[in-house]
Amino acid sequence: MKERQQGNRQIMILTYSISFVFLCMAGYLAYFMAVQSQKVINNPYNKRQEVLAKKVQKGKIVSADGKVLAKTETDKEGNDTRVYPYHDMFCHIVGREKNSMTGIEGQQCYPLLTSHANPLKQLGNTLRGQKSPGDTVVTTLDYNLQKAAYNALGGQKGAVVALEPKTGKILAMVSKPAYDPNHVTENWEALTKDSNEDSALLNRATQGLYPPGSTFKVLTAIEYIQENPNSYQKFHYDCKGSDSFSGNVINCYGKTVHGSLDLQSAFAKSCNGAFAKIGTTLDISDFRKLTEKFMFNKEISVDFEYNKSRFSLTKDSDIGELTQTVMGQGKTMITPLENAMIAATVANQGKMMIPYAVDHVENDVGQVVTQYEPKEKGQIIEKSVAKKVKRMMQAVVTEGTARSLQSLSFSIAGKTGSAEFDSEGTSHAWFIGFAPADNPEIAVSIVVEGAGTGSEYAIPIAKRLFEEYLG
Repeated sequence: MKERQQGNRQIMILTYSISFVFLCMAGYLAYFMAVQSQKVINNPYNKRQEVLAKKVQKGKIVSADGKVLAKTETDKEGNDTRVYPYHDMFCHIVGREKNSMTGIEGQQCYPLLTSHANPLKQLGNTLRGQKSPGDTVVTTLDYNLQKAAYNALGGQKGAVVALEPKTGKILAMVSKPAYDPNHVTENWEALTKDSNEDSALLNRATQGLYPPGSTFKVLTAIEYIQENPNSYQKFHYDCKGSDSFSGNVINCYGKTVHGSLDLQSAFAKSCNGAFAKIGTTLDISDFRKLTEKFMFNKEISVDFEYNKSRFSLTKDSDIGELTQTVMGQGKTMITPLENAMIAATVANQGKMMIPYAVDHVENDVGQVVTQYEPKEKGQIIEKSVAKKVKRMMQAVVTEGTARSLQSLSFSIAGKTGSAEFDSEGTSHAWFIGFAPADNPEIAVSIVVEGAGTGSEYAIPIAKRLFEEYLG
């Protein structure tokens, strides 16, 4: 009897074990179908794309305002060609089909090769040996804003990113030099030559890494306020144009003498000496935690190619690296996308939204089959801190380095930057900001490579974006 009970117990254990394994496998299968399958099919090496392409004509990619950014044209012999009507204007964010898919073309390959047309219509097409129309991907991109950014950047190297702060929608994304995806195959050798310094295939907006210059003072100011919530307003510094910290000389731009400064005026006038002094008082471990909350050294969880922004300052760093880092130099590297996210987070009362470029997918008659929703990263800083920093960013426009933006009919908050990147003092020009300051609808990040000051080269681009979107 005892042996029988023991045998029954072993059978039960085995039964439960097999059931558990089965449930785990079923759960993983469900997860794979719901979450991972599209990523697998989107892989450019997945042969299923070729099978789908034989039955479905790849769908369109359109802007939020209905402009066709990518489409498939079929010739008399039945050969399909992917066409990009605006040539290089949207090449990095929309991407390409040939020579490895990138951008939205790669991210949304499966939906574009899927047809949700009427089943009877699909059956009829199959019987006639015709392809059914693929679904249309509707992006978050604003055509007029993209065009304004593209034209404003002109022939200069750099990038422009515009986000909707409350949702994370990408309104515009431009990277230059650019390339024409209509002719990428025939131009591939020239585009990929080692001697080609343009790096036109690189999306500078999401993959370009630059020293942030004085735009990084936004994070330094946040950390200082958080560490000194009751005394930050008492900060005082007498700027003589140059100062030394344990033997490390810090110069303000052009050795400008800013005189007596509080925190807001030091921020507005972008005083390097004042921020170097602030840096010597900060808890570096806490500062590093703040930057990582803002996604430095972290994965952003976006659906397009990007590089992680880098922050390397630690409690073991020397005073030279410390003073350089807090004013946006040193080893810190940032993408224009990351800088746009910082501006958007301040604009959105401290809440960070994950950037995204696809609003929804619809079938051939405009019925929505997939709707994408905004995703929160979380409350990165307290609302009260965001409000204080916003006031400081407004002061940059009213009394500081971005006074030329005062001519617009709405209030703007921002921060300029001039980031030195070589031994000759050549600088990238930066501007980040948002508008209207009291109820932000757009946040921007602009970098112009090797141009000079943000005030002279980045602000005119920002002005055109704000005028286009809000004017």
